[in-house]
Amino acid sequence: MTHTLNEQANGVYIISATPFLDDGAIDMQSADRLTDFYIEKGVSGITILGMMGEAPKLTPAESKAFMTRVLKRVDNRIPVVVGVSNAGMDNMASLANSAMDLGAAGVMVAPFAAHKTDEAIFNYFAAVADNLGNNTPLIYQDFPLATNANVSVDCLMRIIREIPQVVMLKHEEWPGLGKLSALRDKSEAEGLRRISILCGNGGLYLPQELGRGADGAMTGFAYPEMLVQVCDLYANGDKDRAEDLFDVYLPIVRHEQQPGYGLAVRKEILRRRGAISSAKTRAPGPSLTAHDHKDLDRLLSRLDNKLASLK
Repeated sequence: MTHTLNEQANGVYIISATPFLDDGAIDMQSADRLTDFYIEKGVSGITILGMMGEAPKLTPAESKAFMTRVLKRVDNRIPVVVGVSNAGMDNMASLANSAMDLGAAGVMVAPFAAHKTDEAIFNYFAAVADNLGNNTPLIYQDFPLATNANVSVDCLMRIIREIPQVVMLKHEEWPGLGKLSALRDKSEAEGLRRISILCGNGGLYLPQELGRGADGAMTGFAYPEMLVQVCDLYANGDKDRAEDLFDVYLPIVRHEQQPGYGLAVRKEILRRRGAISSAKTRAPGPSLTAHDHKDLDRLLSRLDNKLASLK
């Protein structure tokens, strides 16, 4: 059964890394292993070719090859979302259509810095929806710290009202808790359809975001099982246990969120966990020094000890 994304999506849609060999080529065998790793950890879905997946560093042919490999490996077990943001509308539509033809559940699109106003953002997403048609579910990626495109709550509500293909908001404005609450409160007051909201930022604010009306996480933390367990505990009403578990992992969450450096940390943890063969990032990208490895050794050792004490 092919999954199609809808407004009820919840849980953890892990943002997948793109594994590379030490020479910089895509490591397709690690792509298979990483996909299995994510599924074994209980994620609800996988998102590929996101910013954390180094999508801008891939050629169009590489993007399609990686997407094809992951979708084949998933084999419709869980939904797969494909990031298709591209400054060229034709390029975006080509990748999006290929993704849907291969069995993707939906596509994620971010506005660009050129979209300086709410009107420009709305018109862009209306054009995207027109280009892709009614059968392609869309995720609005709201990450203004990276895109320099700031959207208001009122514009998001207009998108929800007038563009039914948009079924999810990937919320990662920082700080953004007020925006999350305002969107939920104003939408409910107006009687708008309730779209899914999954949050990014490495999960750094996940417990608070769940409390403000988020339905889960769409991020790439190297311990996806923590995200899954926190979301499950929260959904079952056990908020204190959810936060207690989150707090155990918080030093790693924080360490992974260092701008321009955290991706190397995340990939190294995935390597150490056996999910990928190399922590290679493509240039311009970071790599860990001997001192960095020592820091990580201590952080991971402390995490293991804390998890053992919980048991």
